[in-house]
Amino acid sequence: MSGAADRSRRQRPLKTYMVQSDHKVQDQLDGTIRLARGSLCVRQEAGVSRSRRGDQLWVKVLDSGLVLKVDRQVLVEVPAHLAELLEPVSDPEARLQLLSQPQLLQGLAALPLGTELCVKLDQSGEAVEAVLRYRGTLGSGSAAVYFGVQLKGPAAGKGNSNGSYKGHQLFHCPEACAVFVAVNRLVMRSSSRVSNAGKEMGGSQGAILSRTADCAPGPAPGPAPAPGPAPTLQVGQRVYFHMGEGPQGGEVGFCGMLPGKAALGCFVGIVLDRPVGSWDGWFKEEKLCSVPSPQHGLLLPLSKVSAERPQPLPKPPRPPAQSPPSPTAINQSRRPPAQSPPSPTAINQSRRPPAQSPPSPTAINQSRRPPRPPPPLSPSKPRGEVGGAQEDGAGPEAGLEVGSMVEVNDPPLYGLIRWIGQINGVAEHVAGLELDQELAAATDGSYLGERHFRCPANKGLFVKLRNCRRDSRFPAPETPANQVERCNSIAFAEWLSERVEDHTPPVCGDEARERYSGWRRGIQGHLNSCYLDASLFSVFSCCSSVDWVLLSPLRRQDGPNCSRAQDLLRCDIVNPLRRYGYVCASKTMALRKLLEAESSDTGFTHQEKDPEEFLNNLFKLLRAEPLLKIRSGSLQTQECHLYQLFPPPVPPSPHSPLLSPSSPNASSFPLSSPHLRVSSVQTLLETSFLHAGLKFAEAPSCLLLLMPRFGKDYRMYDVILPSLHLDITDLLDDTLRQCSICQSVAEWECAQCYEDQDITPGCLKQYCHTCNTQVHSHRKRVSHRPDRVGVPQGPWAGPVHSARQRLALFAVTCIQTSHYVSFVRHGPLPSDWLLSDSMADREGGENGFNVPQVRPCPEVSTYLSLSEEELGRLDPSSLPGPARRLLCDAYMCLYHCPQLSLYK
Repeated sequence: MSGAADRSRRQRPLKTYMVQSDHKVQDQLDGTIRLARGSLCVRQEAGVSRSRRGDQLWVKVLDSGLVLKVDRQVLVEVPAHLAELLEPVSDPEARLQLLSQPQLLQGLAALPLGTELCVKLDQSGEAVEAVLRYRGTLGSGSAAVYFGVQLKGPAAGKGNSNGSYKGHQLFHCPEACAVFVAVNRLVMRSSSRVSNAGKEMGGSQGAILSRTADCAPGPAPGPAPAPGPAPTLQVGQRVYFHMGEGPQGGEVGFCGMLPGKAALGCFVGIVLDRPVGSWDGWFKEEKLCSVPSPQHGLLLPLSKVSAERPQPLPKPPRPPAQSPPSPTAINQSRRPPAQSPPSPTAINQSRRPPAQSPPSPTAINQSRRPPRPPPPLSPSKPRGEVGGAQEDGAGPEAGLEVGSMVEVNDPPLYGLIRWIGQINGVAEHVAGLELDQELAAATDGSYLGERHFRCPANKGLFVKLRNCRRDSRFPAPETPANQVERCNSIAFAEWLSERVEDHTPPVCGDEARERYSGWRRGIQGHLNSCYLDASLFSVFSCCSSVDWVLLSPLRRQDGPNCSRAQDLLRCDIVNPLRRYGYVCASKTMALRKLLEAESSDTGFTHQEKDPEEFLNNLFKLLRAEPLLKIRSGSLQTQECHLYQLFPPPVPPSPHSPLLSPSSPNASSFPLSSPHLRVSSVQTLLETSFLHAGLKFAEAPSCLLLLMPRFGKDYRMYDVILPSLHLDITDLLDDTLRQCSICQSVAEWECAQCYEDQDITPGCLKQYCHTCNTQVHSHRKRVSHRPDRVGVPQGPWAGPVHSARQRLALFAVTCIQTSHYVSFVRHGPLPSDWLLSDSMADREGGENGFNVPQVRPCPEVSTYLSLSEEELGRLDPSSLPGPARRLLCDAYMCLYHCPQLSLYK
């Protein structure tokens, strides 16, 4: 196999396999281990091992947690969207049977909530009546998909919850009426008795999903079932969909359930013919398919995609007795003569038109028997007259669209708008309605042989859009909820966090991991608040270096907002976060309101902001002393809270020598060609200060550094390595520094020597008087212009051994597609890292709630220990999701010196 193909294989996310036959594995510690067929395994990052029996893979068995080396020949790969459904199934044999029915599983995952079905409560085989109320994960961090059902009939009261699971309310129902089960416990209802329909999934395919197209049963007597969802598409199949003015085409790159989002149903990833898309082939850190560029990728629900280009049906000749009515005359009486075909202008003369004549779209809006019917608008009228008719009050109500409930006529006909568009011969927009009740003259959604939508026979009606009005049986649509004020309403009562007035220092190590890890942990996001949530979690969750802003005494001139902000930040956000591991969105919204009231910017409560904008305004509101004091040459000291790194421009490929693939020290990770722009924070800080001629006037206790990127799109570097420690000794003004050559007291510094690899590579170049003269007498450096540095007074002779001033990394804030998350170091071990996402999931729609999550990510420590050269040869797409976000999407790195923070 070629090296390129091998690298491509390693770039994919970890795969899931199923053991297809009973297998014995010899383990050095546990001896012989038996793997039953149907066991699920996840491939580990280690490569393929070869033995006399063939290739072997390192896999983790999900049932036991064991990591074993298993023969590849007994493993069969399971697609990620099917593995999510199979993982909760406890019986390996049932899993194996289910895997042989992938379309059945996909169809079940696409069932709408509210479907009536049966569920097996135990192994007895008896199924009871239930209704599907929830489908998805149970919030434990696993992608396993469970089904929440509400028990009905005699089974009501035999459940074990009210729709909640471990404190998370997934749906609502009476107490003891809900159960959460795996896919193999579900049985679709049939015409037979429930007790006889209870075969377990995998044993009776015909009794399951009888209403889905993916696994429809064979022919049966009786009426044909209603058409179900569209069948699953195949990878590589040509498909079309509507965008803008017309159809767009492409090939299927992915078709199935999204990882961790099976409840949303089936989605299609399309590789587009034209660059009109905005999807890169990834979903939640898992690669679904290969896309040449985001402009050529699009992810759509299956219902929005057609397997063939939509073409209008040919218009058949109009029979005299079956001519469809024109869109101008459906509103006269409903009783035309029984033998005469309806004319295009008079379909509503009778309540019993001939069954063969479907109504036309243009004359439905006169009364069934009105005393003074309004004159219908003729389709032959010029377009200029349409506006006049609307000025007289005949225009449509604002906001009518596909899906709107409307009425026409008086007495009214009620229906749902299923289609809006143009019809030949009608100058105005026409609406296709699906009526509540059958009308003999109605169609099945077609007009003049051309299908515009699909509905039951005798329920499709076409009328002018301007003659539709909102359904008067329902109240007018409510004004959208004020999401800012809603954050303090009773709607958030179940999400509230406590107020803690006692000073609460941060916890670390295992205690911090246990306190923060899980769903409903961290800071809850709401209304574009991720910039604030990630910043606060980074600064305060596991570090106390900025606690002085919470505890500093207030002065009379600070004002009431400063006092309220300090109290709110300390007692409602930081202390509860450290004690209970959770803060609700209503607390942070109160802080956002204070920020908005204090500043001239009115967008803090609802608009997207950047972390530096938030932190600068927060420190200003708290009247906090600046964190940084920086001096430029002989100019006056400048004060600020954050520093934006501005290194000199970089070439498209790195200058530094890279490890060759054959080098004995080459990285064991999947490698790419050496064209990545890579730098460490240490290098960026040094080059930025050197390029601008800056020095720290004093050592900072907390250093917040903004990476060289602008917005969510432009990045100066492909990969930035957050240095675990920053050495700022040589960036301090008026401090004792060593000569780079002889370790004597340095008196000169040369910016032009920084790139010189012959003298202390990768370090600032500073020299004593003698070494400065010798170094710059060389012909390569004779044009350099070294600068004199300040030297503290004292008798300095010989080598000096002063202590180095170092800062430690304690958090990194990252951005991806306009969303901020936070990586926080919670202990002394290299693997002590947490990832916080304030909007990791969501319950409900527009008026729902974001569910925050914090999870350990020890795997990032492996990559933080690599050198710049090794990172430069890594393929970013091969990195695990958290590591890729940390290295490729870093926005702000936070450093501190705990010893110096004691003096604040």
